[in-house]
Amino acid sequence: MPTAPPRSRDVALETRFFWERFRKEIIAVLIVALLAAIGFTGYRFYSDRRAAAASASLASAKTGQEYQQLIARYPNTPAAADAYLLLAEAQRSEKKFAEANTTLQDFIAKFPQHELASTARMAMAANLESMGKSDEALAVYQQIASMYPNSYNAPLALLSQAYILKAKNRADDARRICETILTQYRTSFWAGEAMQQLRLLKPAGTETPAPAATIPPFLARPPAAPAPQSAPSPNQP
Repeated sequence: MPTAPPRSRDVALETRFFWERFRKEIIAVLIVALLAAIGFTGYRFYSDRRAAAASASLASAKTGQEYQQLIARYPNTPAAADAYLLLAEAQRSEKKFAEANTTLQDFIAKFPQHELASTARMAMAANLESMGKSDEALAVYQQIASMYPNSYNAPLALLSQAYILKAKNRADDARRICETILTQYRTSFWAGEAMQQLRLLKPAGTETPAPAATIPPFLARPPAAPAPQSAPSPNQP
């Protein structure tokens, strides 16, 4: 029994039928895609122009007030991150250590993944030392060594701990820190300084001997009386 030949497909007719059926949906999708492309292009253009303006402002800024104005006007730009650090340095030069630490803390909160975040924490610890808060500085140095073990600031943070511990007469703790630097960061610049500090620290178990007890005068043996001299003979002049 002969089979009927398959019906030929009219591609043009099917396309027209699909267009007539889904024309509104297709137009809506195209409009959304076009608006998204225009919006993204406009945002990139605006961001680039804004970043360029922020960089120009940073190049001309010289004072703390100008850095603050830049941060307020361009808060999320790379230039604003640099302005935070420059502002903190200006405040430190004016002995405003607490204000500098507030600025650095704002920088870390605003740009937590910035490549200079560990450097900002190092500056905070140095400011704490300048204020005489060695215990708080020691805690910050410990955080840096723990949070950024692969950064260039990690061995310096450890060495700074050794300095503080040495000043607190905690020689054993300082020695362990120096040994950690020599073990984990032997190729770093600070390994040589750690070796020098290790030589200056007293070996474990050696302490300055206590001075000998002094016997009270009333318990001491009285000095022996001098031997009596013989009287001169008459023949001697």
